Amino acid sequence: MTIRLLLVDDHAVVRSGLKMLLSGQKEMEIVGEAGSAHEALLETARVQPNVILMDIGLPDKTGIEATREIKAKFPDVKIVALTIHEDEEYFFQMLAAGASGYVPKRAAPDELITAINAAAEGEVYLYPSLAKLLVRDYLSAERPAEEKANLDGLTDREHEVLTHLAEGVSNDEIAAALVISPKTVERHRENIMRKLNLHSRSELVRYAIRKGIIKA
Repeated sequence: MTIRLLLVDDHAVVRSGLKMLLSGQKEMEIVGEAGSAHEALLETARVQPNVILMDIGLPDKTGIEATREIKAKFPDVKIVALTIHEDEEYFFQMLAAGASGYVPKRAAPDELITAINAAAEGEVYLYPSLAKLLVRDYLSAERPAEEKANLDGLTDREHEVLTHLAEGVSNDEIAAALVISPKTVERHRENIMRKLNLHSRSELVRYAIRKGIIKA
């Protein structure tokens, strides 16, 4: 089966380099490219790719948001993040959005090709240094019962805010969706972090995945 690839990156030079690299793979065909989240959604509908290589730093929306929107409309399309970002926050949010792979741009070409093939076959590929984060997160989830009890106690509104935060939505967007002020969102965020004993957005995302609030 030929893998139909869509390249999404706001830098034309990067897309050109990817085309040079991947066009030499007999089982792959570059069927389109996009420089923004909006273009990515349009091109996905137009060219119907099997796999999308998705950058996170796009000019209109993040690649995380683009991934979430594309997976909602085209659930069979596989998305592999190809990005400079290697922090936990982006990593866990991208998985929660539905990505089937996560590869840093510093990776060797063979790593990228392996990730594309794995995604096309319905598997998940994570760059080794990032896969360790999942292992560490799994181990950290094995907490004493009294510590786990501290993860509960959110109000319904705090649960709503938590869901949006874990999905990478900004305070202003949450405020608009819930018809409250950004300051109120920030206050809810502070209460959530305090109640759950969390100290960063990446910890919040991992909590939401473990609890099934959002899916990895």
